[in-house]
Amino acid sequence: MMNINPKKMQAMMKQMGMSQEEIASSKVIIEKEDNSRIIIMNPSVTKITMQGQETFQVVGDIQEENQAPEVSEDDVKTVMEKTNCTEEQAKRVLESTGDLAEAILELSE
Repeated sequence: MMNINPKKMQAMMKQMGMSQEEIASSKVIIEKEDNSRIIIMNPSVTKITMQGQETFQVVGDIQEENQAPEVSEDDVKTVMEKTNCTEEQAKRVLESTGDLAEAILELSE
């Protein structure tokens, strides 16, 4: 393991056009495309700028949450009308697909 003086490291980074900044934060939330979330509690967040690009390094206690998409009553009624299904079936398929058209197609098969 290398032992580098932090001040020397900062000077070297500055020469290379890099900067590093600690960001005080209490929670970081990443919302994923599948409607689930990654929640990082007690994070240590570092913003690194290099050649005009900003990146973030996050370390902490990770939790994952799966969220069902919100289903509107209008969407449920539309699916029921188009597919002659029950309200429970319409809600279940809308929650699993998260998309009105896809739900209608799935229940029409």
